[in-house]
Amino acid sequence: MKYEEIIADIKKGKYFPIYFLSGEEPYFLDEIANKIEKSALTEDEKAFNQTILYGNDVSMTAVTDTARRFPMMAQRQVVIVKEAQNIRDFENLLPYVDHFQPTTILVFLYKNKKPDKRKGVFKKLASSPNCVYFDSAKLYDNKIPDWIVSYCKEKKCMISPKAANILADSLGNDLSKVANELDKLMLLLPGGGEIKENLVEEHTGISKEFNTFELTAAIVAMDHLKANRIVNYFEANPKNNPLILTITMLFRYFLNLLTYHYQKKSTPSPQEMAKILGINPYFMKDYTEGAKRYNAMKCANIISWLREYDLKSKGVGNANISDGQLLRELIFKIMH
Repeated sequence: MKYEEIIADIKKGKYFPIYFLSGEEPYFLDEIANKIEKSALTEDEKAFNQTILYGNDVSMTAVTDTARRFPMMAQRQVVIVKEAQNIRDFENLLPYVDHFQPTTILVFLYKNKKPDKRKGVFKKLASSPNCVYFDSAKLYDNKIPDWIVSYCKEKKCMISPKAANILADSLGNDLSKVANELDKLMLLLPGGGEIKENLVEEHTGISKEFNTFELTAAIVAMDHLKANRIVNYFEANPKNNPLILTITMLFRYFLNLLTYHYQKKSTPSPQEMAKILGINPYFMKDYTEGAKRYNAMKCANIISWLREYDLKSKGVGNANISDGQLLRELIFKIMH
């Protein structure tokens, strides 16, 4: 099942006997478990009918024994097993999958380790109609801005596309970190409102002028003065503006721009093109403008340079040149 489907079922009060939640993105796993924890029982019922176990401390036999108990003065009980990847005798769950306790919601949080899908217990969990088997994949970097917009929308708040991109570029794809920053910003907008760049700069320490998003915009506009000012800022603040992040963002833009060049004749619709590039249609102007200044051959050369400087930033063929100097050389090559 998809994350959205699982959450929708929980909101409707539809629960499954077993939830096996694993994968590389812990945010989605925690959100599902938190939603079950908050909604399946009332506060009064939780005292006797909610149990939190930890994989380091229990065997699977102890887990299933707990799960087979009957609820006390409630319709159901909830058993949440955190750090489930540390349970050594996971195979002992097999009998319970076939003969589960219908009044128990049993939730496994299996993090930082991939389940061995060749093993019978994981095959059984994946195929059982009584189990939600959810594999949480990391979101690609270019999907983070849209996720930020969706997160805000769910919280009855708006965010400008530019603010969403600045946050995505600066915070990366750690969704828990991003959500935490968004929650803090929303507290400053009681009753709704829109998160804009000024609010982001004022309360997160992320500059609305000196970030990879604005650097890309300066390169697109061939604004040498602005690009150099941003490079100077990055050089003076390397911890907050790592070279690898800047190269990643520029690589994504020019790879998209190269795609734009090859797709523009067959895809005249801006909305369709935005879908192909995986961007918000609001930013299509960055590609139509960029295409005027950087043809397909130039894009290919830039992508090659970005790969070269990525290696140099990791010490390959680099005679002790600082990240700031590497970035300065790279931006000069791109813009000339």
